[in-house]
Formats: sequence, C-alpha cells, structure tokens
Amino acid sequence: MEFDLAELTCLLLFAIALIKSLDTKTRRILFSNQVVQRSVLAISLMLVGFWSLKAGLYPGLDIHVLALTGVTLTLGPRLSIIAAALSHSLQLGLGLVPIEQIGSYALLTSLAPILFSYALFLLCYQYVTRHLFVYIFVNSFLGAGLTAIFHIVLMTGYHYFSGHYDWHTLFDNYTFLASLIWFPEATINGMAMTVLIIYRPHWVRTFYDNEYLAR
Repeated sequence: MEFDLAELTCLLLFAIALIKSLDTKTRRILFSNQVVQRSVLAISLMLVGFWSLKAGLYPGLDIHVLALTGVTLTLGPRLSIIAAALSHSLQLGLGLVPIEQIGSYALLTSLAPILFSYALFLLCYQYVTRHLFVYIFVNSFLGAGLTAIFHIVLMTGYHYFSGHYDWHTLFDNYTFLASLIWFPEATINGMAMTVLIIYRPHWVRTFYDNEYLAR
C-alpha cells in the first residue's frame, strides 16, 4: 500500500471538508434528529449500491451513476458530504475501492460533484424564476447531467496531469463516455426528485413550498 502526493493531497482536502461540514449546527441536527440520522444512513447505503454498479476498462476510470445531485438537493451540502464519507467507509470495508486510491475517489467522486451541484442550485435560485418545473428540470434534471459531465472531465484532468494515463487512452476509453452517461444520470436524479417533492417535500431541504409552488 503506497500513497502518492496527489492522493494524500486529495485525502487531506476531503478530510478538511468533512470536518467543516460537522459544524455545531449540523452536529446538533444529526445527533438529535432520528429522521435525519436514518436519512443519512439510508442514502449512504444507496450510494454504495449506485457506485458499486460500475463499468470501466482501466483502473480508476470507472463509469457509474453518481446520484449526488439528488442527494445534495435533499440533504444539503454538509449532510451530503457526511453521507458520502460514510459510503466511502463502507466501500473500503467491503473492498470495493483500493485504499491507496481513496483520496482521489472521495474528492473527485463525491466532494467535487456535491459542491458543483449545490453551486448550480444557488445560481438557479438567485437568477432563475423559482418555479416547480424549474426545480425539476433545471436544478434536478439538467443539474445532474452537468454534474456527471463535470465529474468525468475532472477525473480526466486528474489522471492526465498525474501521469496515470495518456490523453488518447483517457479520451477514447473514458472522456467520450460523458456524452452517454449524462442522460441516465439526469433521468434518475430528475425522477427521484420529482417523486420526493410531490410526496415528501418536507424531506427536501432545498425545496421551499412558499417559493416554488406560489407561482
């Protein structure tokens, strides 16, 4: 088992984000609210399932559904990072991710997509009309598709500049697949968020009835 500098840097960045996510308010909610506890645990298990169903020709270049846009919209960024950390712990325990790759995996597969998804939500919340269909089609559907593309581009850049693979190997066997994976990612997240805001809107921390349903 050997960690290179890039992996250690990624692991440190993820650890810092996790520590900052566990602020006083989040800890109070997490430790006092059983509904939140069950939600975080259930989502952690769900993520392990999604991330285990993967395909790839080369180590570290796996294609799978992230499902993190829906998670971020449901839990918010801090609880989403905590749920992702639990998922990574389970993956390590089950041997699904090599421990020497956990740093880049955690940073690029969970933290970066979570922050990207939340940034898209904030941009839409600030500059786009707040409407039910905007939340479903822009925040959930389009946001998830863009997050999938962002993730693949980010992973491509990491492996290229780290010297793990050459450009032709990356583009032909990984980056090109971004044109295929974005639609399933968008569909799964969009459908999940549609069901949640119709039947369990109080579970979704970023959905506000008085703003999205008042128009």
